[in-house]
Amino acid sequence: MAKAITNTQSITNSETDNLTKHTRGDIQQMELENGLKAIGAGLAMVGAFGPGIGIGLLVQGAMQGIGRNPDAANTIQTNMILGIVFTEAIAIYALVVALIILFVL
Repeated sequence: MAKAITNTQSITNSETDNLTKHTRGDIQQMELENGLKAIGAGLAMVGAFGPGIGIGLLVQGAMQGIGRNPDAANTIQTNMILGIVFTEAIAIYALVVALIILFVL
């Protein structure tokens, strides 16, 4: 009777080992997927560099224009703010894509 119990225990241990190996593979697959998601989200946020540079150039041009012609400051400032808003929308789209990659896919 003792031999039957040890055989059952050895079968259970080998099944547990197979399950553990399978689980380790699944964990490694999940870690790989999470890492690739993080890389994808980071690459999606590269789209925020363009609007950042664009806003800087826009403000620079507006400040130069106001410096050259202070009487046109109100018109220049209004157009500058509109340009910043439209440019910032592109960066927000990049952020939304990055969040979708992280939390939905």
